[in-house]
Amino acid sequence: MSHGTTRMRGIGFAALVVLAFAGPIARAEIKIDYSYVDKKSEAYNRFKGWVDTALAGNPGYEFSAIDAVTMFRLTNDAKYCDYAVTMMQKQADDATAAIAAGKNPEVAGDSYLQSGPMISALALTYDACRAKMTDAQRTQWAGYAERTIANIWSPNSAKWGERSAPWTGWSIDNPGNNYYYSFVEATMYWGLASNNETWLKLLRENKLPALESYFAKLKGGGSLEGTGYGTAQMRLFEIYRVWKDSTGVDLATANPHLNDTLIFWTHATVPTLDRFAPIGDQSRSSMPELFDYHRRLMLGGRALSNDEKAKAVSSWWLNSISVKQMRHGFNFRYDLLPAGDVHKPPAELIYVATGTGHVFARTGWDKDAAWLAFTAGPYVESHAHQDQGSFTFFSGDWLAVSENVWSHSGIQQGTDVQNVVRFVRDGKTIRQREPTTSKLQVTSTGPAPGEVHATADLGPAFGSGAGVSAWKRTIDFVGHKLTVHDTFARTAGTQAIFQVNVPVKPEIKGSEATAGRLRVKVLSPADAKLTAFDFSTVDKEEFRSGWRLDVEGSGDEFVVELTDDAH
Repeated sequence: MSHGTTRMRGIGFAALVVLAFAGPIARAEIKIDYSYVDKKSEAYNRFKGWVDTALAGNPGYEFSAIDAVTMFRLTNDAKYCDYAVTMMQKQADDATAAIAAGKNPEVAGDSYLQSGPMISALALTYDACRAKMTDAQRTQWAGYAERTIANIWSPNSAKWGERSAPWTGWSIDNPGNNYYYSFVEATMYWGLASNNETWLKLLRENKLPALESYFAKLKGGGSLEGTGYGTAQMRLFEIYRVWKDSTGVDLATANPHLNDTLIFWTHATVPTLDRFAPIGDQSRSSMPELFDYHRRLMLGGRALSNDEKAKAVSSWWLNSISVKQMRHGFNFRYDLLPAGDVHKPPAELIYVATGTGHVFARTGWDKDAAWLAFTAGPYVESHAHQDQGSFTFFSGDWLAVSENVWSHSGIQQGTDVQNVVRFVRDGKTIRQREPTTSKLQVTSTGPAPGEVHATADLGPAFGSGAGVSAWKRTIDFVGHKLTVHDTFARTAGTQAIFQVNVPVKPEIKGSEATAGRLRVKVLSPADAKLTAFDFSTVDKEEFRSGWRLDVEGSGDEFVVELTDDAH
C-alpha cells in the first residue's frame, strides 16, 4: 500500500482513558439480518463445512471469528461462540503483550489498514458471545478496541499504554480511499457493540455523511482508486448493510453510486467474462482476472439495491462470469447472499462513468465481441495511474492493454506503460501530474452496435512549464476497429511518441505493424517511424513479457487505426 502526505485532523480524544469501560457496559446488539439465508442451499452447506472444519482443529487460510459468529447467529449453537471467543482472546492477549514490550500491536500495522477486519471480528464476538466471556475479558477487549479507534482518529496523540505512538493519519479524511473504509468499519462495529455514543455520534455526524457526500458526486459509480483497489468497495457496501440493519438508516440508497457501481462493473468486464478493465494498481494480481472479491462486491451491492434494473444486471453478471461461486473458504459466507436468477444481459452496449472518467463500449454481449475502455477524468488517488487518455482494446484476448498487466508487481504507474502519447524532454518522460482532472465528452453513439465517438481534453494532465501546453485525443470505435486521433502543442525540444502496449512482439512493415490479431496502421504523420520496444530489457524480473509499439514523426498530430485482424 502506498502512502502520501495527508492532513491530520484530531477529534479531541487525546485525553481518552483506555479503561473507561472498566465498569458495566450497556448491552447493545449488532443487528444483522440473516433472513435471506437458505439453509438448504449448497452455499450454506459449504459455509457450514468451512466453519466446522475450523472447529475440528483445521482452520483454513484467513478463517475469521466472524465466520464462527455468523454460524452461531444462524444456529444458536454455543460451540461457535466458544471458538470465536478463543480466537479473539488471542488477538487481545497478543496486543497486550506487544504493548507491554513497548511495541505497537498488529492492529496498528500498515497505518491501521487491518483495523477494520480485526476490530469488527472482535466487536461481533463481544456482541454476540458476551455471555461466554468473563468481566475481565470484556474489560480487556474494550480497552484494546477503544485505544485502537482513538488512535485512528487522533493520530498525533496516539499512544499504546503510556508510550506515545503517533502516526501519519493516512486517509482519515479521504472517503474515497480503501483505508477510510477500514477505519469506519472498526468504529462502526465497536461503536454498535459497546453502545459508545462518542463513536456513534462521530459516525452519524462526520464520517458517514462524508461518505455520502463523496459518492453522491461520483456519477456513474466505480472508484477513483481504479479497479484493483476499487474492489475495497465490497467493504463499503458491507458497512452500509450492517448500519442499515442495526440503525435503520439506509446509506446505500442515499445516492445513485451503489446502483451505478453494479452497472459499472458489468460493463468493465471484458466479453469473455473472466477479466476486467485494468485501471490503476493491480497489486493482488497484475493480470486483472475476476476473483472472489468482485463477486463479493456485486453480491453485497445487489443485496442493498433498490433499483430493479441494477439488480437484474448484477444478477446476470453473477450468473455468467467465470467465478460462479466463491473459490476460497474465507469468502464462503458472502455466497449466502442471493445472486438472483436473471440470465439475460443488459440491453446497453455503452456505459459512461463521468465521475471516474471512463467509457466502456462493446459490439455485443457475446464472447467474440470487441470491447473498448477509455480513460479521461480525475487523477487524484495514490493507487491511480498516469493513464489519462489511455485506451484498452479487447477482442477474444487483449489486443492493446497496459503493460502493467504483464508486470510482476502490478503497480507500474508511469505513462510509459499506458496507451497514450508519451512526451519526452531532455531524455526524461514528462509525468502526468497529480492531482488533475481531464475532460471527457462522448460526442455521439451508434448506429452500429457499441459504436462510440468521444473526445478528451488532456492538457490539464500536464503542469505549466512541463513542455506540453495542449493535448486532445479523439477516439472512434466502430465494429472491431478503433481510430485514435491526437493533436497537441509542445515547446521546442519536447518529443511526442504515440505508443501502444501489446502482448507480443510487433512485426513492422513501413507505416503498419501487426501484433498477434492486432493490426496498427499509421495514417498521420506521413513520415511516421515505427519501432518495437521489449520491456524485458528494462527489468526481466519485473516485466515478464510484453512489448510496446512506438510511433514518431514530424508535426503535432497522430492518426492511428487499430483493427482486430480476425474480423
